[in-house]
Order: sequence, then structure tokens, then C-alpha cells
Amino acid sequence: MSQDDGGDDGVYRLLFRLVLSRVPAELAHTLGFGLIRLVVGSPLLGPRIAARLGPRDPVLRTRAFGVAFPSPLGLAAGFDKDARGTVALGRLGFGHVEVGTVTGLAQPGNPKPRLFRLPADRALVNRMGFNNSGAQNVAARLRALGRDRPVVGVNIGKSKLVPAGDAAADYRLSAALTGPYADYLVVNVSSPNTPGLRELQQVTLLEPLLNAVRAELDRLLPARRVPLLVKITVDLASEDVDAVADLVSRLGLDGVVATNTTTAREGLASPPGTLAAIGAGGISGLPLNRPALDIVRRLRARLGPEHVIVSVGGIATGEDAYQRIKAGATLVQGYTGFIYAGLTWPNRVNRELALLLRRDGFTSAAAAVGVDAS
Repeated sequence: MSQDDGGDDGVYRLLFRLVLSRVPAELAHTLGFGLIRLVVGSPLLGPRIAARLGPRDPVLRTRAFGVAFPSPLGLAAGFDKDARGTVALGRLGFGHVEVGTVTGLAQPGNPKPRLFRLPADRALVNRMGFNNSGAQNVAARLRALGRDRPVVGVNIGKSKLVPAGDAAADYRLSAALTGPYADYLVVNVSSPNTPGLRELQQVTLLEPLLNAVRAELDRLLPARRVPLLVKITVDLASEDVDAVADLVSRLGLDGVVATNTTTAREGLASPPGTLAAIGAGGISGLPLNRPALDIVRRLRARLGPEHVIVSVGGIATGEDAYQRIKAGATLVQGYTGFIYAGLTWPNRVNRELALLLRRDGFTSAAAAVGVDAS
């Protein structure tokens, strides 16, 4: 199924090539997101758009950690950092929206420019640095969401100014503020753009941090268990992926989000000079397609069926999503594919995925999870 299906996508590609690609990437994101919030978030037009674009095929329905999802396809963290357009994004057809990354302290992020396109690779490079308005402000916006809110995950990270030794307390603060309004919570220790953050993926450092967040959620919300997951990078060595999976099992966490961006630059179609001019940052998009799929397979072989794998990285089509699900992912997420393909992208991926599931005789997305792994 081609990425060229659909007239609306063709119009967007033309707009992207002639207009948006000539605007700095972060400015284009700000303008595009503002339009989504204005139009799709409006009480007049929003419900009509949702009726057209929302996932309607019952074969897409699935459950993860006790939560019902209308589709396995969600929007990855990084797009709606501050929970400013969560309802509008859900109306476009995403089965869930992961907000963030949110930090305990408000922070401006890294100096601009910090977001770049690699069109030849259908990829992005970012070194945003967790720019967000802080957990307290994000929690207030989440609290104000109406009844038509989508399933909402909250992705939390370490504040840049907080020393590594105080990371657990910083994550606990974010969890305490946002946890009451989250359908699930993700501990992000895998962004390459916060100094020292990826070191927290070491099991000896990760275990006390996850224990602290779990304890805070249980203390604050004893009557409702908030599902807790950890997000890892695609750059982890195989033995480290296994170690994280074993830790998730040992601590009784709900699952893993795999994967975050890569710092690798091998095998790209973009000219070396372009990459050198851009400099540091994590790459998202199609270059992650194969390695992200491999990590899903490795995690599913290591984790029991009760653990949820959320696969993100390089998903551009319904076929990509279907491969991840069959490899063992319960949920999938997109970001860069959405940027390159436009507002009807989640609807198209959902339609393609539904056709593939029905073609192979599955009555639900849940029934297809891990069939290739087994």
C-alpha cells in the first residue's frame, strides 16, 4: 500500500514541498499545530472531522493494561509537548496521544535551530531538549480536558537543571502532578538531548528510579493503578535491551515503549555535508524502521504476554504498523510519518491496517499481537 494513496495526502505533499519545506522546521510545526488546534479543536468543526477521520472499524479495537483503545495507532511523545492540542489530535484518528516529554521544572529547551528535516530519508533530526511548560502547567491542561478526550499517555523526563543524583525526586514530582490525569505514564530515559539522561538506562540506575515513580503513583492514587512503562533508545546493545526487559518483569511494570531516536548516522541518503551542518541530535523516521522492528521482536521474546510493547520509530504505512503488531507490539505510534504525510495520515494508516487484519482473518488487532513471534 503506497504512501501516495489518497487525494488529501497528495494535496498535503504538494503543500509540504512548495511551502512548508521552505519554512524552518520548528516554525512549520508551530504553525501547523496551531492550525490543528484552531480548526480540529473547534467545537463546531472538530466533531465533524472526527466523524470522518476517526477509527470506526471495530477490527482495530484493542486493549492494553486494562484500557480500551479504538485503534492501536497513537501519536508519539514530542508533538504535543504541553497538552495544548490533545483532543484535536485524537479527532484526526489517533487511538491515543502521548503528551510530553514533561519535566518537573519548566524549561526552554536547547537553543534554536533545533529541529531539521532530512527529506531524502523521510526523517527528522531534533535536539529540542525537553522544551515544555513544566508538569504543573501540563497537569492543569490535562485536568481541563473534556469528555471527548482520547486515551492520554504522559511521557515524563528529567529536568535539565536537576543533578543526576536527584533524578528520582524530579521524576516523582512529574508523576505526582500528571499521574492523576494519565491513562498511562512513561518514564523517558532515552532522549539523546539531555546531558547524562541515557546513562539512566543502566539497570543499576534505572531500577531505583522506576521504583520511586511506582511508589509515588501508588501512594498518591491507591484506588487506581496507573500503568507505568519505560521508554528506551534504539541504540541500546542487545544485552542491555534484555536487561531492561528483565527489569520490567522483575518490578512488575506494565511494559516498554521502544524506541526513541538514534544518534547513528550510518546508511543515510542525505549528503554527509548536510548532516555535518545540522550537527548533533536524534534521528526519527524511516531509518529507524528495521532496527525498531528488531527490538520489538527481541523484547517480545524476553517479556511475557502480560507486558505491553509500544512500538515507535519509522512507521509510515499500515503495513509497517501491522508488522510491528505481528512481531509483538500491542500498540504502535507515529510522529515523523505524520509530519511528512499530513493530517489524513492516521486515518489512512488505520484503513490500511484494518484491511490487512481482515485479509488475514483476524477479528481484532489484539488477536494479531505476536503471531510472528510465536
